[in-house]
This record gives sequence, structure tokens and C-alpha cells, in this order.
Amino acid sequence: MSIRGAAYIVGACECPDRVIPDRSTAQLHAEVAVGALADAGLSLSDVDGFACTGDLDALPLALAEYLGLRRLKYVDSTITGGSSPLVQLGHAAAAIARGQCEVVLISLAQRARSAPGDRDRGGNPEGPFEEVYGLNTMGSYALAAARHMYEFGTTSEQLAWVKVAASTHAQHNPNAFLQNVVTVEEVLASPVLSDPLHRLDSCVVTDGAGAVVLVSAAVKDKLSRRAAKVLGQAETVKGTDNGRIDLTYTGARWTGLRAFEEAGCAPGDIDYASIYDSFTITVIESIEDLGFCEKGEGGRFVQDGGLIAPYGRLPWNTDGGGLSSNHPGKGGMMRLIEAVRQIRGEANPAVQVPDCSLAVVHGTGGQLGTRMGSATVVLGVEDA
Repeated sequence: MSIRGAAYIVGACECPDRVIPDRSTAQLHAEVAVGALADAGLSLSDVDGFACTGDLDALPLALAEYLGLRRLKYVDSTITGGSSPLVQLGHAAAAIARGQCEVVLISLAQRARSAPGDRDRGGNPEGPFEEVYGLNTMGSYALAAARHMYEFGTTSEQLAWVKVAASTHAQHNPNAFLQNVVTVEEVLASPVLSDPLHRLDSCVVTDGAGAVVLVSAAVKDKLSRRAAKVLGQAETVKGTDNGRIDLTYTGARWTGLRAFEEAGCAPGDIDYASIYDSFTITVIESIEDLGFCEKGEGGRFVQDGGLIAPYGRLPWNTDGGGLSSNHPGKGGMMRLIEAVRQIRGEANPAVQVPDCSLAVVHGTGGQLGTRMGSATVVLGVEDA
């Protein structure tokens, strides 16, 4: 069963704040939930499906009650790190396709800056073998970057171009955490946190929340709001292969191929890309694996403004992405929301891609240097 054309995103909302010490995570879920439903022309009483991601226990049990969702036929709390909302989107679209529900609310809220909590992975099976040696997120991604450089000649200057593109876009986003445009030289002059990655190769740490509303075609036809059509979705996990891990590729190697096949398009047809940018190396590897260039060519693909909207080779993360705008710990929701803006023609005019009719959204969870959950979604205009 294909989900192509079975579901539509009719509402989206992103919290404008990046530092939120005065509201709880549950309050943030509620704010963006109500905002996304209002954007769609719906209310909480219309919701019969709910999926969520965040740092609360008993999700979505507690949040469903908190939001007053009383007639749920579908729930999902799948966690695959930053890709979670994109995995949940595919599950929700499948539920809509088989008639299980008609209006699914998908929300994310985290306060990674104001209330970072305990990020220890010691409870995972690999914990006793990895945590004791001090493996951290930065080091894990640095391993992947160093290997990519060794295998393909990728340079720190090429990595820096990813940050340059993000900052160029962020200057047009009044809500971006960092709004200053940086140069390649400034990225390379920032402190090295884990060789070869610099501080400006890393995402920002923010609080944040976002939500989308996914509906059936029948519900969409009753609404006046312009919709983004779900054309394809795929998900996977990539592990360490008992230590024989290849650090130069991501799960996008599999999810991109399947999502594009379901959508009936190819990478060359894509007008806009929302690609998870926890670090600059994440973007370069994902671009290769999604098929926008050959493996090892990602550095050359992004250099000299290849990602800068609206007229670069691949207009990308036009809100500033996780590198400059918003990364509350699991950033896939923000990538999805900006893609919806582009499809609707509602991105900032300075970065809006003309006649944007096809967008790809890709999320990476976990870590490039160990294990990850990957998900790819293809969106199109509602009459596609």
C-alpha cells in the first residue's frame, strides 16, 4: 500500500522563541498544537490521531490528556532521535490511507537550552561499552568528518560552506537564534571543538517546539488552507555492524531511494531540500546519499554557494536550519515546517524558491559515528 496522495499537511506552527525558561514542555506542545490546528482551520476536537516527540514521560499518554484529546483512534510515540517526526509522519499517513483516522496532530517540544536534562545513554545496550570511554556527540560526528576527508578529500573549507549558506538564510528569519552572516574564513577561525569540526560547524542549542496537522483528502477538500501533499516516505536504521561501520554514509542511502520511488520523482526534480543539519558533515553526507551528487562529491557540491536560496544548485534550509535558527535537540520537525512553507509559497520572500512544487525533507537521528535513525519525506503541491 502506497501513501502517495493519501494525506496532506494542512497546518503548521513553529514556536518563535528560542530561549524559553518560563514555560513547561507540555505548555509548548499545547501552544504549537493549537497554532497548527488554527492554521489549518481546525480545532482540538477534530483530532482523532496524535503523535508526539519530546522529553516528557508517558508520551503520548500524558499529553493526550493534557490537550483534551478524547476521541483518539491512533497514537504514536516512535523515537528515532531527530528524525522522529518524519517517521511519525509516514506512520500517520499510512493510518489515514487505511481509514484508521482522518486528522492527525504531530507535535514536538524540547527545552534543550533551558532544561537540558540528562542526555546519558548508559541505559542503552551499548552504554557500558561506549560511555565509559567518554564518547560524546561532537566526537562521534568528528569521526565521520575525518573519515570522509580521508576517503574523498573533503576539506574544512567545503564543510564551512554549509554554515555560510545557513547563516545567509538566517539573516532573513527574525526568529533565528543566530542572525549574523558568517564567511568561510570565520567558520575556520572559530575554535576547534573536536578535530576537524569547529564550533561553527555545530548546530545551535535552543528551546523549541513545532507541530503539523496531517489530514485525509476528504478533510482537506473541506478546508480553504493550501496543503502540502505527502508523495512518499521511507525510514530505516543504520547500526555499527559490530564495529565494521562505514562512517562515510548515512541511512539516507536507502530512505532517499525508496521515498523518491514512491513519490514518482528523482533527486533532479526537487526544487527545495530540508536536510537535517546537526553538523555540517551531516548535510554533506546526506546530500550524497539522497542522490543529489555522487558519493564523495558532496564537498564540491556545496562549495561556492551551492546551497544558497533561491538560485543555488540545491536551495536548502531557508530558515537557517539547525546551524543558525533552531535546534532544540530533535530538529526534524523544523525541517518539515520550512518545507511546508516553501511548498505553500510562504517562506521569506528573500529565500522563497520560485514555483516550488517538489520538496524533500530528510531527518537524521542518533549519531553519524555510531547508530542512526533516518527518514525521508517527499512533499508536493496539493494538485500534484
